[in-house]
Amino acid sequence: MTTSTQAVPLYKNPERLEVRLKEIPPEPGVYFMRDGSDRIIYIGKSKKLKTRVRSYFRDSQRLTERIATMVKQVTDIEFIVTDTEAEALALEANLIKQHQPYFNVLLKDDKKYPYVCITWSEDYPRIFITRKRQLGKPKDKFYGPYTESRLLRQILGICKRIFPLRQRRQPLFKDRPCLNYDLGRCPGVCQQLISPEEYRKTVQKIAMVFQGRAGELIDVLTVQMQKASEELNFEVAARIRDQISGLKSLNADQKVALPDDTVSRDAIALAAGEQNACIQLFQIRAGQLVGRLAYVAEVPALLPGENFMGAILQRVLEEHYQTADAVEIPTEILVQHDLPDGEILADILSQRKGKKVTILNPQRQLKAELIEMVERNAQYELQRMQKLSDRNQQAMQDLANILDLPDLPRRLEGYDISHIQGSNAVASQVVFVDGLPAKQHYRHYKIKNPEVTIGHSDDFASLAEVIGRRFRKYIQEPELQRVGNPDWPDLVMIDGGKGQLSSVVAVLQEMNLLEDLRVVSLAKKREEIFLPGESQPLATEPEQTGVQLLRRLRDEAHRFAVSFHRQQRTNALRRSRLDEIPGLGHHRQKQLLAHFRSVDYIRQATPAQLAEVTGIGPRLAEEIYNYFHP
Repeated sequence: MTTSTQAVPLYKNPERLEVRLKEIPPEPGVYFMRDGSDRIIYIGKSKKLKTRVRSYFRDSQRLTERIATMVKQVTDIEFIVTDTEAEALALEANLIKQHQPYFNVLLKDDKKYPYVCITWSEDYPRIFITRKRQLGKPKDKFYGPYTESRLLRQILGICKRIFPLRQRRQPLFKDRPCLNYDLGRCPGVCQQLISPEEYRKTVQKIAMVFQGRAGELIDVLTVQMQKASEELNFEVAARIRDQISGLKSLNADQKVALPDDTVSRDAIALAAGEQNACIQLFQIRAGQLVGRLAYVAEVPALLPGENFMGAILQRVLEEHYQTADAVEIPTEILVQHDLPDGEILADILSQRKGKKVTILNPQRQLKAELIEMVERNAQYELQRMQKLSDRNQQAMQDLANILDLPDLPRRLEGYDISHIQGSNAVASQVVFVDGLPAKQHYRHYKIKNPEVTIGHSDDFASLAEVIGRRFRKYIQEPELQRVGNPDWPDLVMIDGGKGQLSSVVAVLQEMNLLEDLRVVSLAKKREEIFLPGESQPLATEPEQTGVQLLRRLRDEAHRFAVSFHRQQRTNALRRSRLDEIPGLGHHRQKQLLAHFRSVDYIRQATPAQLAEVTGIGPRLAEEIYNYFHP
């Protein structure tokens, strides 16, 4: 149980911090950082625990924004000493997989690059493309991130054409399969016309494509086709033949041949700027480029003399292979820079694969040329990122000048309301960090105000409610830091004019938060910016970079609110009024509809008539009648 003394961050208690640092030995091992709620928020490894942990709390140490935020939350430090560096590396990987600490991700949550997810945790696994990698269920597998989403969708589309897979997340009919079953594109998963075991065998073939093992899959299918042909099962043989043809066309269209190579290998290189590094990883199988993965990492602040390039590459490889199957690990890994613990990583990967894995830093001939090609691709991506970053930096600077802000508004929050004449009223909260959408911080709100009903809308009251719900934790927990807290916005933008802004300002004044929070509104008609207490908008031009940034934020808030409202409206249309009656399950609803033919006739029936239906007793009949006749 964490005491009140331990709940104070260590950086605010130098005496306790120094005592704790002196207890850490200069040996190899793994260290844990815990916050005030006793949660593990960071796990790391080091050859010398004492030196590494102390480096986080040095005044002269240049930390990244993410690590600096983490250090401010650390209330306790724990460690596990190991005999060797290899043990520390393996132990760190296992503990990260087990605890999944919030700050223990070197790679940013970059929404540009998509993943393919296969939900092996389900009886009938789904295959879909996502931009959010969340290991909620350990059995689910993610492949990627892939650099070209269009190409990835094309590959998945080809796989769905040549293999019978479930086409819908929800069944179209309750008691029969849809047209996809008759066309042979779906094996009838919704009606369980195929066993989970057989279906998973099909999905395993798809997984081989995303593992870079399409050539191996073609060999397996060729053997199966020949066997079916020998057994005179020509229909099965023809279907397998079509699958092989589709996979070969996939190879021809999606892969780039590389000369003189039959070895399974990965090549990784990076290009680093002042703050970020872009990493590219090329997957080469049987002499062909089968995948090009991309990562973005923060450039860490390391101790003098440390090879931060090699350290980034090592961490990327550790995270990349952490959840990979043994067959996905190549026998050779080419790296741009020497890794700090390359031999240890190679030994761990060799043990997992059951075959020797070599990590090389080539200096000449074809392998060095391959690394140069990977580095060029990383350099182009870094240049593109820097141009985008410069544009966003200019927009934030212009916005700071417009609003007379002391610092750049790095975290922007935008709010909007969506409804149709008061029905299904919802609100959206979108967040931009450094000018880019941070979708992991997006939030939906369902409006709970009882006065907002069908036929009566109130955007002013709805916005006031949402803002109150968003910031009420700062009233309920006064010890929460406001300014400097990564959750605290530098600027709040309301979609609307003076009326919407006034309603939000009123609720913030009641909560005593207005002094620390900057709020503006953006009116659609003329793209005018309004400040609290001002009757006239600011003198701006719609095409100013700062105004354009607010417009992008406003448009994203509107899109997010409308999409959620449509979802709620669709769900409401799908629901039957009978679903709202307590104690009336799906089976009894079917019996009522079979007897009365429609909900209108059920509403007109008397309690005695309702009780005549099988399974509907007098008490439930009375509840049904009272529901329709309040």
